[in-house]
Amino acid sequence: LAVGPEGEIPERAALRVAAEVEGGAGEGIMRGPSVRNHRRDAKRERQVALGGLACPAIMESMFFRREHIKNPTFAERLDNLRGAGFMIAPMAVGVVRASRGGCAVDLKDDNGSVAIAGRAGVAQGSEIGALVDGGYQKFFETPSGGKKPALADDLKTLHDFEEDLKQGLGQESYYNQSLGTVSAFYRYDRVKDRDRGVPKRVWE
Repeated sequence: LAVGPEGEIPERAALRVAAEVEGGAGEGIMRGPSVRNHRRDAKRERQVALGGLACPAIMESMFFRREHIKNPTFAERLDNLRGAGFMIAPMAVGVVRASRGGCAVDLKDDNGSVAIAGRAGVAQGSEIGALVDGGYQKFFETPSGGKKPALADDLKTLHDFEEDLKQGLGQESYYNQSLGTVSAFYRYDRVKDRDRGVPKRVWE
């Protein structure tokens, strides 16, 4: 092996110099544990200077502090809807109706969160007409069978209603649903009876 000018192997000499530069004064490569002990003592001295050994708690409060996310109650979510211009009216036990601009939806308390009791739609008397896509035309249909043609202004009003409703309740608004009004039911051609299960085939 090649040796240095003082009889030391060049690889060991390079490691010795690196240890001295990184950890302070050292006399050779075997001083690694001493360097670590020196660093540990220096760290303890810094902790004492900062007010004792509570430095880890200080570091945790500085860099690992997380704010707790508050989960609003059902009543607080309804208050948010009132602030957004929605009218809240009780319907049945645990069910309320939120309405605005001719549109309405039934909400119920689900262990503190909000669950949709029915599809949002246009208020027709005491019922809510859900949006139905008939292929040739869109219309609103109530559970009792009442129908009303859906005009362009009705679709825009319903879309704004649903978006503001989600924001007031703190719910997520998905991209595809934010593009425009989404029909509750599709009843035309091959998608007829799709919402009721497997549709009837043409050959059946």
